Amino acid sequence: MAKPVCKIGPSILNADLSNLFNESQKMLDSGADYLHLDVMDGHFVPNITFGHPVVKCLRNKIKSAFMETHMMVSNPEQWIAPMSDSGADQYTFHVEATNDVPGTCRKVREAGMKVGIALKPKTDVLVVKDYIDMADMVLIMTVEPGFGGQKFMRDMMPKVKWLRESYPNLNIEVDGGVGPNSIEDCAKAGANMIVSGTAVTAALDPAEVIRKLRDSVNGVLNILN
Repeated sequence: MAKPVCKIGPSILNADLSNLFNESQKMLDSGADYLHLDVMDGHFVPNITFGHPVVKCLRNKIKSAFMETHMMVSNPEQWIAPMSDSGADQYTFHVEATNDVPGTCRKVREAGMKVGIALKPKTDVLVVKDYIDMADMVLIMTVEPGFGGQKFMRDMMPKVKWLRESYPNLNIEVDGGVGPNSIEDCAKAGANMIVSGTAVTAALDPAEVIRKLRDSVNGVLNILN
């Protein structure tokens, strides 16, 4: 596995969903490395967003951007094939949502997508030890999944730190309340994939915010590498 590099993936959850293509393209034009698409089913989390038809429509307009679907859904196995068909590049699912994490990882990879495994705040990070070889990335949630605009949970950083120390080349993503005020904590703990929602999408100058996030992470990664 190659050394981790910084990647910034704006979450379009709090963007204008009626204008999803333009909002997404604006993020890419502002320097985003990928798009983080929050899929919620109203069951695993108490909110509903969108599903594979919307992802497919977005892919039809944005041909080459890397799209990660963050599946905050029960029974994540159910949506692997539809999301693959929609053009998603990475399928990130929650370990809490399935009784067969290895099987789900295998099905995601067989469907041609990268594998992300996500942990809710109350889930012990040690659970990933059994699955780490099957995943391309581990997502540490820094808020309770389900809603945008929550306050960053700084006490999740020991999870990130443990992952970085235990698996130096692992892609580690953080998601929830991440922005200029919390990026230093994320960077110092060892996160290299940064999901930022409102801090980027609502900014007057998204490109400047993305630059600040990237500079903070690269400053630490340069030391680690």
